[in-house]
Order: sequence, then structure tokens, then C-alpha cells
Amino acid sequence: MIVDAHQHFWDLGIGSYPWLTPEHGVLYRTYRPADLAPELAAAGVDATVLVQAADSYEETDALLALADAHDFVAAVVGWVPLTRPDETAEAIERYARHPKFRGVRHLIHDEPDPDWVVQETVLESLGLLAEAGLTFDVVSQLPRHLDHVVTLAERHPTLRVVVDHLSKPRVREHLWEPWASQITRAAALPNVYAKVSGLVTEADHESWTVEDLRPYVDHAVRAFGPERLMAGSDWPVALLAADYGTVWQVTSSLLGGTDRELVLGETARRFYAFE
Repeated sequence: MIVDAHQHFWDLGIGSYPWLTPEHGVLYRTYRPADLAPELAAAGVDATVLVQAADSYEETDALLALADAHDFVAAVVGWVPLTRPDETAEAIERYARHPKFRGVRHLIHDEPDPDWVVQETVLESLGLLAEAGLTFDVVSQLPRHLDHVVTLAERHPTLRVVVDHLSKPRVREHLWEPWASQITRAAALPNVYAKVSGLVTEADHESWTVEDLRPYVDHAVRAFGPERLMAGSDWPVALLAADYGTVWQVTSSLLGGTDRELVLGETARRFYAFE
């Protein structure tokens, strides 16, 4: 099974996406399953993990409805109010009834407080996720965010954590540190995973090359191993720099020296626990 471990849908006529403005160009429109299905077929992708792009119940409910209607969506990473543990518990109980609800994410990189994810209420809620067998996607942008992955993974060693987009390394500027050292530290914890995704949009949108991306992917492979790496398109965000087929082809080629069966499918299937 080939799995795209990270993709989105959004409907501007229904949901509220504060981060999405007309300045985002090609992204500022509705993206539905009908837009992605032919791309999956052309690329030979069998299943996807649908990830939230808004911190709201409204969007999570909409994503689960889309998952019900489309077999290729194997798992949904939704949202619950992590700063309110009692409400988190209620939301987990409600959403856990859905067979495709597999994990939670919060747009921590949009929070003004860089320490948002390690406040005590959030850490308490993450413990509830661990008890329920749910996963936590971390979308990190600042070096501080990646440091906090270590904190929360140590606090909850049974919580399966995945770092989205390899924590957005600064490919455009060809910067290496502190990203490389922080990735190594995070990968030392056995409950931390990472996604090879979203890299083309961290490179120069107009002139990126495969070789721009290679050092970051190679380092992630060395740090995590293929059994804790999964590949994702980050579609439609990736359209800022490349079409779906190009992203998937480049990702596959960058993983040529490792066990691609794991990174291109099996790791995601095990992490999100779907058949």
C-alpha cells in the first residue's frame, strides 16, 4: 500500500481558515476530494492521511464526513481543544467512535506563544491522547518548537508523536543548524516519528532542485530510520512550488537509498493504525 501521509482539503464556503488569505495565490480556493483523486490515481497512491488545517470542531467534522464518503482517505488527523483538558476528554470520547479518527493536530506555529505546546493544560491533554491510543502531529516552525517535541515526548513516552514536514528546515537559505542537531535529539526518542513532506515549499518556489532537498532527507533517514519516517505530499500547499505528481516523484527518488516500502506506506499505516 502506497500512502500519502499528509494532505489537506478545505472549503472556503464552509470553514474558517484565518491563515488563508488571497495573498496565498493558488491556495486561496476550495480543494475537495474530486481535485485530488485523479492525482492519486496517476501517482499510484492508494490511501491518504487527511490532516486538519483549521483549529475548529467545524473543520474536523467536515473532514470526517469526507472520509466517510471517500475510501482513499484512510485516516483523519483532526483537532480538539488541548488547552481545556475536560473538553478534550469529551471530544476524544465523541470522535473516537469514528473509525477513521486517528490523531490530533493544533496549528502551534500560528500561536503567538512559542511555548504554547508545553503549557501544563496542553501536556495534560496530550496525556489523554496517549491513553486513548491517538497520535499527535506537531507542525513546528521555530527551533523552539522542535525542542518542545523532546519535552512532550519524554513527558508522555506512550504518545506517538510525528514531526510534520521535518520541522520545516530552511532549505531556501541552505541552513543546517540548529535544525540538524535538534532533529537528531528528537529522533533519539523512540516514540517520535517524522514526515518527509512540505520540503518544496521551504525551498525556492521558482528554482528549487532535488539536490537542494537531498541533505535534509538523508539526515532524516539517518536519524529516524525508515521505520519511523513517512512520506506525504502536503497537497495542496505544495502547489506553491510543484504539482502533485512532481512532489511524489521527487520524494520517491530521494528515498531511493532506503526501504521505500516502509517510508512510502507501511510506517504511516502502522503509526495511524489502519489496514
